[in-house]
Amino acid sequence: MKRDSYQQLLTWKQSSTRKTLILKGARQVGKTYILKQFAAREYSNSIYVNFEKQPDIFNIFAGNLDPAEIIENLAIVFAQSIEPGKTLLIFDEIQACPNALNSMKYFNEEANQYHLVAAGSLLGVKLNNTKGFPVGKVDFINLFPLTFFEFLDAIDRGQLRQRLEQLSKPEPINETLHNLAIKLLKTYFFVGGMPEAVQAYIDGRFLEDVRNIQHAILDAYVADFAKHAEAQQIMKIMDVWELIPQQLAKENKKFIFSAINKSARAREYATAIQWLVGAGLIYKAFNVTTPKIPLEVYCNKKAFKTFMLDVGLLGAMTNLSIKIMAQDEQLFNEFQGAFTENFVAQELTANKLTELYYWTDSTSEIDFVFSHDMDLLPLEVKVGTAVKKKKSLKQYSLHYNPKRLLRTSLKNLRRDDNLINIPLYMLKQLKVLV
Repeated sequence: MKRDSYQQLLTWKQSSTRKTLILKGARQVGKTYILKQFAAREYSNSIYVNFEKQPDIFNIFAGNLDPAEIIENLAIVFAQSIEPGKTLLIFDEIQACPNALNSMKYFNEEANQYHLVAAGSLLGVKLNNTKGFPVGKVDFINLFPLTFFEFLDAIDRGQLRQRLEQLSKPEPINETLHNLAIKLLKTYFFVGGMPEAVQAYIDGRFLEDVRNIQHAILDAYVADFAKHAEAQQIMKIMDVWELIPQQLAKENKKFIFSAINKSARAREYATAIQWLVGAGLIYKAFNVTTPKIPLEVYCNKKAFKTFMLDVGLLGAMTNLSIKIMAQDEQLFNEFQGAFTENFVAQELTANKLTELYYWTDSTSEIDFVFSHDMDLLPLEVKVGTAVKKKKSLKQYSLHYNPKRLLRTSLKNLRRDDNLINIPLYMLKQLKVLV
């Protein structure tokens, strides 16, 4: 399955300033697959270690973390030669072996001629709680569920993706292509971007099979809570996780702790939320009331929305009926547009377009704001094609006079004065079109 992150791996391999590499991402987003594919295509051989499945390898990292000794011992255990630049060392689920994680510092400083990449489903959680880990000594790549454009590649619609990527001006797309893209986007909303679910769809299996796979993935995440989280946090993590669909279904999607229970307080659940963020299972969008650059400084970290990592998993979590696929636009409108807004958050994050922030004043809300060329641009999310008022955009424009007003919806690409409507399926091209 073709992934855009493959090019990032190639860039890392060819870099003259290459460090050891950490591939981060939630469980089952395809980390192991892409690394094995990368090793097979770009290296003479590889050594693959999974620290959850091969705990006996821990002993190699139990004492001296001298890279030369580690290399020698791995070569003996796997009966393979390990050659600089020709062998890829893959340390999977490395969070299970803290000493192996720490060894990456010494590989970078003393043996950088060896190509070493580590991956792990809960690396974000581990790194958040590991003091002294040499972040400056490693490179990072984040892997997410397939984006919509990656989904087009996977289902043999790469020509459509190429055509959309060629567009650099906000001018209407051929209506036939526009309607086709909307139809495929609807399919993506149901299937989502988890590789196993996408593969089931490609294989022509029933949508019920896709949904069963999604439920199995959700079950695996819950199992991780019980297996890897601290005992006092497990129920709190579950409370937050199960509440996300309900929070998204509200017209005001700000995360409300009292929805968990009336006495719930933010400080009690801060660690649980950060665990889910670290595991790559949710994204947070922070509120800004006075948008200034940099947004990180002016946002309110106590007011935020939460989004699921994958719109398909969100559908499975809410037990959304498969019959909705027969409705024209109902899926995009479902639960106060929760699926559409979640999709936008997912696309913005995975395509590295922006960190997630939203703007509010006493009467209006803009779903996302982001910095571009020293300007702060508002992005309004509209569901369906019946786009009417733009009260919030007008309010934002009145206060801050941005160079562009942006909306994303099911309507065709177009520009009206300083308002650009970007079809939902074109979000990857957001900054190009701006």
